[in-house]
Amino acid sequence: MTKQFASVADLEVKSTRFERLSEHCWAYTAEGDPNTGVIIGGDSVLICDTLATPVMAQSLIAEIRKVTDKPIKYVVLSHYHAVRVLGASAYRAEGMQEIIASQGTYEMIVERGAQDMQSEYERFPRLFNNFDSIPGLTWPTLVFQGPITLQLGGVEARIMHPGAGHTRGDTIVWIPSEKVLFSGDLVEADAACYTGDAQLEDWPTTLDVLAALGAEKLVPGRGPALTSPERVASGLAYTRSFVTTLLACAKEAVAQGLSLNETMSHTRRVMDPQFGQVFIYEHCLPFDVTRAYDEAKGIKHPRIWTAERDKEMWHALQQAPA
Repeated sequence: MTKQFASVADLEVKSTRFERLSEHCWAYTAEGDPNTGVIIGGDSVLICDTLATPVMAQSLIAEIRKVTDKPIKYVVLSHYHAVRVLGASAYRAEGMQEIIASQGTYEMIVERGAQDMQSEYERFPRLFNNFDSIPGLTWPTLVFQGPITLQLGGVEARIMHPGAGHTRGDTIVWIPSEKVLFSGDLVEADAACYTGDAQLEDWPTTLDVLAALGAEKLVPGRGPALTSPERVASGLAYTRSFVTTLLACAKEAVAQGLSLNETMSHTRRVMDPQFGQVFIYEHCLPFDVTRAYDEAKGIKHPRIWTAERDKEMWHALQQAPA
């Protein structure tokens, strides 16, 4: 590890891909950077996650406009993290009528949205191209508790909170007629799971809910679109393995009375051989281990990450275990 966040040195611009998955569903992916989902219905468009800034969102809008001139009426927030939500203002000029979020996501924006915005930007500045274009926090205009269904000109989109995992407010978009699922960061592919705000104990049960839908294609939070039932199953299994291994390591460490630094070393011995090669692993692991250690010690509600806490944690974990 280094004194700077691993992500600060990540300066390589990623190539984006706008990929059609079914008659109405598309994936906008970027080699391990955050993904976005697009559903183009008979009379309107729905976006699942917005990209991190309004300037970045214009690249996706340009791709959509090559395919359709229908209004982009709906923006769904899969969760509250800045990199997923702060580009929303770009869609106002494209016909946006609603920004949709779960009750849990709304509560987390209220509780920690401002801190998260600064924290994420300082951790991973490359993901926030033209940060100054962000007008402020993104606030939902429609907050739901139970599942809701939208009709996009003959295409049914079901929006629901399947349970906690990546955060306590995670939201998915499910297109049952085409068996396409937009999972947000509840599922990753070839990328580390960021678990700094996670409910790790709950995450596997939420993955069971996703598996029961029977998706044949899935757009994960990061990594390539999963374009067959076999690849969907593999993505679900990979994510389950990552989060359960992480929490098991933390529980073992707490049971042995290990310090956070010692827990980091213990976790690396187990996880590096399995996951060390995937996207953003070095960026995520210190935050992941810190949250897993807290949860293993009984801290159910994740502590708020601030830019100051980020730096304190990162620097502390540079020290060798006593």
